Amino acid sequence: MLFDKVKALVVQLDGANAGAEPVFSGGQAVAGRVLLELAGPARVGALKLRARGRAHVHWTESRSAGSSTAYTQSYSERVEVVSHRATLLAPDTGEMTTLPPGRHEFPFSFQLPPTLVTSFEGKHGSVRYCIKATLHRPWVPARRARKVFTVIEPVDINTPALLAPQAGAREKIARSWYSNRGLVSLSAKIDRKGYTPGEVIPVFAEIDNGSTRPVLPRAAVVQTQTFMARGARKQKRAVVASLSGEPVGPGRRALWQGRALRIPPVGPSILHCRVLHVDYTLKVCVDIPGSSKLLLELPLVIGTIPLHPFGSRSSSVGSHASFLLDWGLGVLPERPEAPPEYSDVVADEEVAAMEQSPFRLLQDPDVGVEGPFFAYIQEFRYRPPPLYSEEDPNPPSEAMRPRCMTC
Repeated sequence: MLFDKVKALVVQLDGANAGAEPVFSGGQAVAGRVLLELAGPARVGALKLRARGRAHVHWTESRSAGSSTAYTQSYSERVEVVSHRATLLAPDTGEMTTLPPGRHEFPFSFQLPPTLVTSFEGKHGSVRYCIKATLHRPWVPARRARKVFTVIEPVDINTPALLAPQAGAREKIARSWYSNRGLVSLSAKIDRKGYTPGEVIPVFAEIDNGSTRPVLPRAAVVQTQTFMARGARKQKRAVVASLSGEPVGPGRRALWQGRALRIPPVGPSILHCRVLHVDYTLKVCVDIPGSSKLLLELPLVIGTIPLHPFGSRSSSVGSHASFLLDWGLGVLPERPEAPPEYSDVVADEEVAAMEQSPFRLLQDPDVGVEGPFFAYIQEFRYRPPPLYSEEDPNPPSEAMRPRCMTC
């Protein structure tokens, strides 16, 4: 407007840098300020703030009511996850307030609910969070400023359910023109269910081709977006990462010993929203010429908190070891390492000192074991047992020797 005295109305969030905006999660406090810059004195009725978070889905489907009648059915649903209102400026007497020209700041702060839904943008739905400031003045339209902020709900993969290995097996008879071409079987396994973007999924698989034609194994990470409204569902699938193996000839068997499949930068799984879900699966399939593909699906959860090097990960050491042994990757070496000589470990001076001392060396109870306990397991894992002898090198004395009952 030509005579508009409001030069700028901006919503700023605390913690925002020049090139990055702050990211929030459930239970955190959102703080910031509304900046108002006036070119001259202005009468203001009120300055109000509203924060909103909403999950919304919408799509349409074509329907047929007869041979010549068609109509469009619309599906829509929304869920409010954040709703906050505040008045930053209001006259005490209910009349107008005159603000002088210049820059004015109005701080605000509010608490997010403890559980939220991660920000999301999809083809048929979205989860959006925004803060809107509205400036009310007499005889002119209200002036508004809007600020969008991002919420990422943490998904910790360091839980027993997400650290458990996932496995499955499928088989089918390859058919062509109503004749059997043989049996094709597929088994696949991954070491856990939870991963984070940037990680590599080692895929272990066994493909047994009993048919008369070569088959091609493939694997892919698939994202499935599910939108729900009025009892109906709409799904959209997309391949986010894939790999292809070598063809397996007729009557041959192929083994994948940890084929690497890297997860690209994708959004985390959304599992606890009433109107939309985002799920991930690892699909391992075998393309069979002249027949439908053999498909095996393993569930995945994409999280935000990566795998800890210790702590929760140690709880899955046993399951991970059995996982490797099942696939023949934990075989012990054929020739065990011999123990070192005593003179190589203990110096001659220490031996002489121990022989001259009338007391035994006692271990200090305050001294802890340095390094992880697993390192000590590895050190003594391959030591051979003591040599077997037909004669006891330490026979019991005559007084302790048991007497025969017939003597």
